[in-house]
Amino acid sequence: MLGAMYAEFFGLKQDPFSIAPDPRYLFMSERHREALAHLLYGIRGGGGFVLLSGEIGAGKTTICRCFLEQIPEQCRVAYIFNPKLTVGDLLKTICREFHIEVQHEGIGPATIKDYLDPLNEYLLQSHAKGERNVLIIDEAQNLTPHVLEQLRLLTNLETSERKLLQVILIGQPELREVLARPELEQLAQRVIARFHLGTLNEAETRQYIQHRMQVAGLRGPLPFSNQAIQRIHEITRGVPRRVNLLCDRALLGAYATHQARVERAVVEKAASEVFETDAPMPKLRRGQAAAPLTAWASPLGTLGIGLVVGALVTGALFWFWSHSAPRATAAAPPPATPQPAPAAVAAPPAPTPGAAAPADTPAPTPAAANRPEPLPGPPEASALLKNENEAWRELGPLWGQALASGDPCTDAQQAQLQCYRTDRMTLNGLRQLDRPGIITLRQAGQGSGLALVTALTHDTATLQAGDQRWRMPLTALADSWRGDFATLWRTPPGQTTRLVDGRTGPAADWLGERIASLQAAGKVPPSAHQLSARIQAFQRANGIEAAGLAGPITFMQVNLASGVDEPRLSRPGS
Repeated sequence: MLGAMYAEFFGLKQDPFSIAPDPRYLFMSERHREALAHLLYGIRGGGGFVLLSGEIGAGKTTICRCFLEQIPEQCRVAYIFNPKLTVGDLLKTICREFHIEVQHEGIGPATIKDYLDPLNEYLLQSHAKGERNVLIIDEAQNLTPHVLEQLRLLTNLETSERKLLQVILIGQPELREVLARPELEQLAQRVIARFHLGTLNEAETRQYIQHRMQVAGLRGPLPFSNQAIQRIHEITRGVPRRVNLLCDRALLGAYATHQARVERAVVEKAASEVFETDAPMPKLRRGQAAAPLTAWASPLGTLGIGLVVGALVTGALFWFWSHSAPRATAAAPPPATPQPAPAAVAAPPAPTPGAAAPADTPAPTPAAANRPEPLPGPPEASALLKNENEAWRELGPLWGQALASGDPCTDAQQAQLQCYRTDRMTLNGLRQLDRPGIITLRQAGQGSGLALVTALTHDTATLQAGDQRWRMPLTALADSWRGDFATLWRTPPGQTTRLVDGRTGPAADWLGERIASLQAAGKVPPSAHQLSARIQAFQRANGIEAAGLAGPITFMQVNLASGVDEPRLSRPGS
């Protein structure tokens, strides 16, 4: 109930920092996307073991849930989340997860052979149907060497092309130490992909907090000061679960003292309660939950008042904080309705490789120096562009081209440009592609229209239609945009026809050279000399489905990573 009360105070619809794995709050940092790419690569890599390790609370289970949503339809998955099992118990659990019937004859419990025989038969029949089988073991650091050796033996069943059982081990950092033991060397040699999930840096910590607040309903500026976010990152070391615990308690503390903004002093007080220590780098023990509300809720017990009396709850909390919490700022009287917090200067999101980091207020280019500041969005539907050709013609000058004929995309192709359209773009995808484009806005009761998205910061988008521009929060954009997006991209030199998959011709030669240069610079993992292998290595490193064929998205990301001259959302006017 306390969380619900501060949610209303800050203008939120729900608690933003619950530690429950709600998929709506999924935040994919660059490290999380790379971890997911490794898992997806692993199940296409011919079998064996895939290893994902990370600190407690770093987001391993979140990555696993996201992975389960993206596995191919022909994959069958067995998921084990409590691996403190004997070999017999493990085999029994695997058979149950794959819905394998086990028959036992004779006296006594089923033997290991009773489980192995039907499991092997199932894997062979499944392979004959074109299916793949994946075994995921969470908290795998708890597996004993004896059980791990049995898992290795399970992967011995194979065809000439691949193994019939793929095993994904997810665990804490000590899992890597377990697999490094001499007696498990044979298993370690079968690990075809491994990734250690690091923590969030300070910029990503800010983005993480912003993301969760916006999903919870935040419409105004982030109610955390720069100093508060910096301290949150220092205390939590960028571990998402710790960030959740600390931010939840800090918002409660600010609510208790009627402060519309969380300052550093509030964070310090919250940390002393959540982590039960004044140390700047607290160690959260395995399985440790948030500390009880001893400091902020203790006056409730003294007064003998139940939580159902909201006014007395607020009074009790305020009494304690006014007597014990450090006072960085004077407490203001509570507003009648939730008021937006003062604007905080936000750090830019981590840039995509090869692109400059976006700025909150981009420096105007000479051509735009005399243009008026963007209006607050969203725009009225009547002010938007009415047809796609009109939008393409307005987009062309950003690439230095006038697309004036009846078919703008034909004009674009003659200028070494190509049109691209999709109806499945996301805000994350916009940030990753980092290029202006055309979107459709649907305003309730007004109809729809087209606009250009020309700039993107961590929390706003700049839109353009004709001579008008608007700057609107990404949360508002998400309410009126359904994912349709169109843009231009620069085709490789010498490519005179529309490019489909980039396997032959000048485009293939150019692509191979560019990816080789990125590999030499350490921006892409090394791979075989074949073009398809190089393309796959680049796709995996950039969170693109590693199909080995280069479509428009792959070319756009190669252009971005290798510095091809194209306009950028993160650098308006580039």
